[in-house]
Amino acid sequence: MEFLMALAAGTGVVFLAEMGDKTQLVAMSLATRYRARTVLLGITLATVAVHGLSVLIAEALGLAIPTDWVTLVAGLAFLGFGLWTLRGDEMTDKDEERAASRKIRSGLLTVATVFFVAELGDKTMLATITVGTQYHWLPVWIGSTAGMVAADALAIWVGALLGKRLPERAVQIGAAVLFFLAGAVMTFQGVLAVTR
Repeated sequence: MEFLMALAAGTGVVFLAEMGDKTQLVAMSLATRYRARTVLLGITLATVAVHGLSVLIAEALGLAIPTDWVTLVAGLAFLGFGLWTLRGDEMTDKDEERAASRKIRSGLLTVATVFFVAELGDKTMLATITVGTQYHWLPVWIGSTAGMVAADALAIWVGALLGKRLPERAVQIGAAVLFFLAGAVMTFQGVLAVTR
């Protein structure tokens, strides 16, 4: 049961964190240059690596910091993710140049490299670390990877279907509200646990 809860938490949190994130824009941009299957496979490979690193960091933090404090910090982090999501995350000209300037022969390797670099230090990496401090690393790793790939697959599909008519702000607000709710609950639980 705990495995399924961790899997669901990893999937849901990262799926939400990816909504409106710049790496979704990177995925859409790459999908204009490569086949959708190549982009999804490259994203999957990069995500497996980045989120594997994330759960390792989470394991180290979980061992070093008492659980009550981890819950409090995780709740505060979720509130921060909510603010980050509301603020938005745009792909800059520099990001575009970086994505376009990769001179790697293999489309798959290009996509994986560009996406890996874009994900380092990104909101979804930090969200994976946060969830990883609460649950066992394996289901969080699997779930966060699935959530990321699902969110980017959805973005590519919807982007191809609707083009620029996506209600990006509505998606951002909805994801931010869910982060605020989860963050408030976790922060409250953390404060209660720490002050006992």
